[in-house]
Amino acid sequence: MPFVRPYVRSDGTPVRGHFRWAPGARKELAIFTMVAVAVVGFGNSNGRAGESTGPAVKPGDGRAVTYPIRFDRGDARAAPRRGVPQPTASYPITFPPPKREPAPPTPAVSYPIDLSTLGGER
Repeated sequence: MPFVRPYVRSDGTPVRGHFRWAPGARKELAIFTMVAVAVVGFGNSNGRAGESTGPAVKPGDGRAVTYPIRFDRGDARAAPRRGVPQPTASYPITFPPPKREPAPPTPAVSYPIDLSTLGGER
């Protein structure tokens, strides 16, 4: 959308600055808006009470789940448990040593110094 700067027509009528739409852009935007509203309106239906879109699952048809779910301990597909954890990488992994921060400087004098007693008045 190009911006048209303010100008004065040949008959003396001043025209304010405005954006000029491309030819057919308003119609395309109207069609796009109608399609978007239709998609949101029809595609967002969650159903109402009493309606069903698929087969209903009944508790007695064998597909119901019993909680809590327990797994058989004697499953042959289970991974063997080891007492000591083993590394997963076959090569040694080295980590950089931690950086040591320098110790804060210790003061050379343990008492406060009063500079006014030195005689250097300013």
